[in-house]
Amino acid sequence: MNALLIYPEFPETYWSFKHALKFLGKRAAQPPLGLMTVATLLPAAWKKRLVDTNVERLRDRDLAWADVVMLSAMHIQRDSLAAIVERCRARGLRTVVGGPIASSLSAAELKTDHVVIGEAEALIAGLARDLEQGTAKPVYQAAERPEMTTSPLPDLSLIKMNRYSTMAVQYSRGCPFNCEFCDIIEIYGRRPRTKAVAQVLAELDQLYAAGWREAVFIVDDNFIGNKARAKELCVALARWRSQYKTSFDFLTEASLNLADDPELMQMMKDAGFISVFLGIETPDEPGLIAVNKLQNTRRSLLDSVATIQSYGMQVMGGFILGFDTDRDDIFDRMVEFIQKSGIPLAMVGLLQAMPGTQLFRRLGKEGRILDAGHGDNTGDKLNFLPNMDAARLMEGYRSVLNRIYSSAAYYERVKLYLSRTHPKSGKRAPGERSSRQQWLTRANTRAFVTSIVRQGVFGRQRWSYWKFLLTVATRYRHCVGAAMTLAVMGYHLQVMTDKLSRAVQSPLLPAAMEKALAEKAGGE
Repeated sequence: MNALLIYPEFPETYWSFKHALKFLGKRAAQPPLGLMTVATLLPAAWKKRLVDTNVERLRDRDLAWADVVMLSAMHIQRDSLAAIVERCRARGLRTVVGGPIASSLSAAELKTDHVVIGEAEALIAGLARDLEQGTAKPVYQAAERPEMTTSPLPDLSLIKMNRYSTMAVQYSRGCPFNCEFCDIIEIYGRRPRTKAVAQVLAELDQLYAAGWREAVFIVDDNFIGNKARAKELCVALARWRSQYKTSFDFLTEASLNLADDPELMQMMKDAGFISVFLGIETPDEPGLIAVNKLQNTRRSLLDSVATIQSYGMQVMGGFILGFDTDRDDIFDRMVEFIQKSGIPLAMVGLLQAMPGTQLFRRLGKEGRILDAGHGDNTGDKLNFLPNMDAARLMEGYRSVLNRIYSSAAYYERVKLYLSRTHPKSGKRAPGERSSRQQWLTRANTRAFVTSIVRQGVFGRQRWSYWKFLLTVATRYRHCVGAAMTLAVMGYHLQVMTDKLSRAVQSPLLPAAMEKALAEKAGGE
C-alpha cells in the first residue's frame, strides 16, 4: 500500500515563531515526530511519504499516489485538518486521523473514515492489517498506555531536515500533577513513562549521522516527571556530548519544582540543556490553588525562576488569564511579575477549556461552555463564560501583551535574563564552545544580517533595538548569540502583538458569547 502521512498547518500564532523563523531561512520549528514514528510502525513493505504542510505544499500528485491518507493533529490545527480531509474525501481517498485531536473530537466532527484514539504503538499493526484487507473499523482506541520502550526510532528519511530550526526527541509521556485545565494528563496519564537511555542515545546518534548539529527539543510533557530517570539520562547525555564533541543544545518542558533540586539542575546544565518551558500560569496563589496547580504554591515563584536561570537555562514561561479567581488587579500584577522574572519569552494566553479536561467538564456542568475551542490560548477568543466581565478580560489581556512586548519592556527582561544566566565568569566547561563559536553558523549569520535590516533599519522600534545592541556590545559580548537569538524572537512577538492591537476594532466578543451573555442577563 501507498501511505501518505500528512501534517496539517499551524495557524500564525505567538507559538509559531513564524516571523522569527524567516530570519533563519526556516519554515517550521520542529518536524512532525508523531507521524515519523508512526511511519516506522507501519509495515515495512508499505511505501510511505510524509507531507508537512507547514514546510511544503500538499500537491494533487501526492494524493493521486496514495492508497490511504494518515493525519495527526492537535486541536489548533483543526481548520487545516478539516480542509485536507475534505480534499481527500472529494477524491474518494480513505483517511485516518490520530493525534491529540482524536481524543477530544468525535469521528463525526472530524469527518474522517477512521479515528485512532490513544497512543499508536499498540494499535498500528492491527489498523494496517485491516486497511490492507478492507475491513478497517471506524474507531480504534488503545486499551492501555504503552510503555515507551516499545516506541521505535522515527523515520528521518521522510522529512526535509534543513527546513526546521530544531529536531525533536521524545523521552517520556505523562505528568504526575493534576492541573484542572490540562489535557496532557487526560491523554497520556499521570504516571510518567520513559524510554530507556539507550533508546534516546540511538535517536541522537541517528540525528548526528544525518548531519544535524543544531538544537534538539526533548518534547516531554514534563521532563522531570520522574526525577531519578531524568538524572540518569542527563549523565548519559553529558557523556554523549563529550564523546561527539558537539554542543547539541537541548530544550525541554518541566515543572517549577525543578528549582528544588540543585543536583538535577546542575546535571541538566552539564548535559547541555539551555532552555526550559515552565507552566507558571499566574502570580495569584488563590488562582493556582483553585486550578490544582499546587506544585507552584508554597514557594516564591520569582526566586524559583531566578534559581533555574542561574544554572544557565533560559526560562520560557506560560501564563494564563481568565481563571475564576482573577480580579481587576491581575493584569498589573501579571505585568509586574513578568518584568521582575527576567523571562523574555513570556507566553500569556487566555484560559481555554479544552475538551476532555476536568475544567471542560466542570464548566459544562455549570452551563458555561460555548464551544469546543480552537486550541490557541494566545488568541483573543474565549470558549467559555468567565467570572470576570468578558469585555474587561479581553481588554486586560490585550493590555498585558502590549505592555510586556513593548520594545523597552522586552529588552529589559532580556538583559535581566542575560545577567543571571550568562554572568561574566570563569572558565567554560570541558568541551563547551564559546558563545561566539556557537553563534557563527551560516543560519545565525543570516539571521543577524536580517535582524539588522528589519529591526535596526526599517523597524518602528529601531532606537530601542540599537540601544539594546549597544548594551550587548559593552556588557554582554560573552553571550552575543543568546542576545541576538532573543532579539530575533522578540521581533515575532512584537509583530503578533501589533496584529492583535490592530484587531481591536473587531468585536471584542464572539457572537456565541454575546448570545450567551444576553441569555444569562435575561434569566436574572
